[in-house]
Amino acid sequence: MTTTTAAASAVAPLRLLAHADHTAAPQDDASVLPLANDADPLEVPLDGVARIDLVFPKFTDGRAYSQAFLLRRRRGFAGEIRATGDVLIDQLVQMARTGFSSAVLKEGVDAADAQRQFDRFHGFYQGDAVHTAPHFATPNKADTATTA
Repeated sequence: MTTTTAAASAVAPLRLLAHADHTAAPQDDASVLPLANDADPLEVPLDGVARIDLVFPKFTDGRAYSQAFLLRRRRGFAGEIRATGDVLIDQLVQMARTGFSSAVLKEGVDAADAQRQFDRFHGFYQGDAVHTAPHFATPNKADTATTA
């Protein structure tokens, strides 16, 4: 079962995949790049790459967050960045904010529980990898409606 979150506009949509729905790309598929945690995302060739799989080997290892951020902001990668491995639901909002576009949920995790994480957070003061402008620099729709 695949679920796409459509949370508040401050959080980018994150496609949630059940553990059973994720298959690793065949080794000869150059469009999918499994990136090791110790690889420098600024140095890997991205020609022809449509998806990058970043691994969370355990929930305390956050290197994949940095890799996703660098891929989005510095490399301008517009393809899919997928979180795999030890993905917990309390990490999903931060994954979306650092540039991930999809996440493979751990086996046994309910997608509805994961969706509730996005429903809890309606906005953020600081910018992120997807919405770079901080909250104070974003026009308030209510303010512009009254001045027009």
